[in-house]
Amino acid sequence: MDLLIVLSVVVVGFGLVGFSLLLRKLAGGPQTLPVTAEWIDELSVERYRPMLRLLSEDDLRFLAAQPGYTPAVARRFRAQRCQIFRGYLRWLQTDFDRVCTALRLLMLHSQHDRPDLAAILLKQRVTFTVGMLHIHVRLVMYRWGLSGVDVESVMSAFDSLRVELRHMVPAASGAQI
Repeated sequence: MDLLIVLSVVVVGFGLVGFSLLLRKLAGGPQTLPVTAEWIDELSVERYRPMLRLLSEDDLRFLAAQPGYTPAVARRFRAQRCQIFRGYLRWLQTDFDRVCTALRLLMLHSQHDRPDLAAILLKQRVTFTVGMLHIHVRLVMYRWGLSGVDVESVMSAFDSLRVELRHMVPAASGAQI
């Protein structure tokens, strides 16, 4: 009985901490981003193309054909590739969050309601988040040689929001929001 009370208090405590962190993030000060056509164009998916080949099995097959290859070399190679890949994922997450923030700010300051854009934003956010969770699970499996990793779903979610943002910001506009 006492263990049940202690566990309940711990679970409620973690819930309150999580809720307070969420409120703190949502209640943060006003955000501004340099939303210009040039800034949006810098967010191209092309900067993430090397990530698509980073976990290719071709490199491992080449490595296995070299003299001095051992399973320890393959493990170290996979670990290094996973570390680099996670760096790309962090950059992609940051860029996705910046595009989402810019879209929300544009919708907030718009004189017209855009429920269609809000729905697209929500759908792509869910797609991106679920895709990132899936990638992280598959990345752990890749590290141990069990599977490959597919990033197409998160890349397409990112690119579709980037294109929406690009359509909302005219090329001649140098204004920032």
